[in-house]
Amino acid sequence: MDNYSSTIDSKDVIVFGAGGRVGRAAVAEAVARGHRVTAVVRDPDAYRDLEGPGITLVRGDATDAASVAALAAGHDAAVNAAVRLDVPSVDFFTAAAKAMVTGLTEAGVGRLLTLGIATTLETAPGVRIMDAPDFPEQYRTFSQGHVAEFELLAVEAGPGLDWLMVVPGMDLNAEAERTGGYRTSVGTVLDGTGRISHADLALALLDEIERPRHSRVQLAVSS
Repeated sequence: MDNYSSTIDSKDVIVFGAGGRVGRAAVAEAVARGHRVTAVVRDPDAYRDLEGPGITLVRGDATDAASVAALAAGHDAAVNAAVRLDVPSVDFFTAAAKAMVTGLTEAGVGRLLTLGIATTLETAPGVRIMDAPDFPEQYRTFSQGHVAEFELLAVEAGPGLDWLMVVPGMDLNAEAERTGGYRTSVGTVLDGTGRISHADLALALLDEIERPRHSRVQLAVSS
C-alpha cells in the first residue's frame, strides 16, 4: 500500500473546509507531520475546538477569489475540502474551482489538492459509476458538480498551479480505523470494497503535498 510520509521540511498548508471530517483529518495529519496549518472555516466561533499548536483558525470563503488570495499568501500548498449542501452542486464546485485558480495563482501558491467523489470514477473506459442507468438522479446531479469542477480546473488552471483531484473510495467511513496506508489508481475505480478512513485519506493528501507524484488527474484512493 502507498505511504510516502517521512521527514521533510516543514510547510505552510492552508485547508479550506477545515471544519468538516476530511478537513479536520487533513489538519490533524499536517500538524502531526510538523507543518503549519491555516484552517479556514465560514464561522470560526463554531470551530474553536480546531485551535491548537501549529494551527491558525480563520474565517474565509472558498468560493471568493479575493478571500482565497488574501488567506493563502505565503503558503506552500492548499487543500480544498469545502462543501455546501444548500447550494446547487455545479454552482458551488465551479465557483470554488474558479476562486481557487484565481486566488491561489494571485497568492503564488503552486499546489492545490481538491476533493472529488467516487461516483465520477470510471468502471470501464468512458463509463463512470454515475452513468449507470439505475443510478439515483439526485446523486447524479450532485456528482455532476465534481465533474464540472474537474473540467474547469483542467481548462483554467495555468502552469503555475499544480492541481490534483483526490477521490476517496465509495465508502469514506467515519468508523473505519486508520491503517497507515492506501492504494491508488488514476481515474478508475479500485478493486475491493472501496472503504477508506478519513485518517488514511489525509495520509494521501499530505503525501501528495510533501512529494507530489500526480498532477491534473483524478487520483482514486482506497484502503
